[in-house]
Amino acid sequence: MVPLDYKTPEGRRRRFRPIPVRMLVPNVITLLAICAGLTAIRLAIEGKMEWAVAAIVFAAVLDGIDGRVARMIKGQSKFGAELDSLADFVNFGVVPGLVLYFWQLQELGNGGWIAAMVFAISGGLRLARFNASIDDPNKPAYAANYFTGVPAPAGAVTALLPIYLAFLGVAKPPATLTAAYTLLIAFLMVSRLPVFSGKTVRMRVPPEMVLPVFVSVIFFIALLIGYPWHILSIGTVLYLASLPLGWKSYKNHERAAAAAGAAPATEATAESAQTFTAPASDTPPDDRPERLH
Repeated sequence: MVPLDYKTPEGRRRRFRPIPVRMLVPNVITLLAICAGLTAIRLAIEGKMEWAVAAIVFAAVLDGIDGRVARMIKGQSKFGAELDSLADFVNFGVVPGLVLYFWQLQELGNGGWIAAMVFAISGGLRLARFNASIDDPNKPAYAANYFTGVPAPAGAVTALLPIYLAFLGVAKPPATLTAAYTLLIAFLMVSRLPVFSGKTVRMRVPPEMVLPVFVSVIFFIALLIGYPWHILSIGTVLYLASLPLGWKSYKNHERAAAAAGAAPATEATAESAQTFTAPASDTPPDDRPERLH
């Protein structure tokens, strides 16, 4: 076998294949999300908390877009998946913890830093578990519509609820209460709580509902821009209130699957019993001695 000479045009073409632009677009969106998260840290250090929280929310929006764009233009790649996990750890683990620390947790000294650090580590552990369980062959079919634990973007947006309320004029809670709330959200991220994901919901709109959907989306975006802290506060409270409903729905699916699995087993046992039961003979019993048989 003759080794390739990479100095020739043929060798360079075989070694470095051109990458389609559609493979780059989702990664560019992910990098923009990382830039937003890192900028949030700078803004928090400078005391510009409103802009810092807005940067985290913007990173969460970009995180929800990049995966859908990749699937839409068929630009998925292993590199993109790894980059997305890194972005999620930075934007929704490290950044919210630091923003909360600069906002109030630093009043507790080492205790506040521990709370922020536990939140960041919980985000990393949650993402690692998610990546490890993607190809789990033992996962039931109904489990595809549920997350295990609160997802990292939702955990980040939810953990910032005390800051939203402070922006609305609500009195700042004690630092110990903020630390306890931060640790609670961190626990929810690493817990085994089933959380409804909505991934399997069909995103098809009837033709007669296209214009109303457009108007509704524009109206929601206008509300979010005009009243961001009201919308984020209400959305966070509703999301936390919906967690028990997701758990109840998962348990209902689990019980239904167990009942469906027990029914075929019972029927199979009955059929086997019928198969191996000897039929009654119409001939009279033979009373002759054994040796004459």
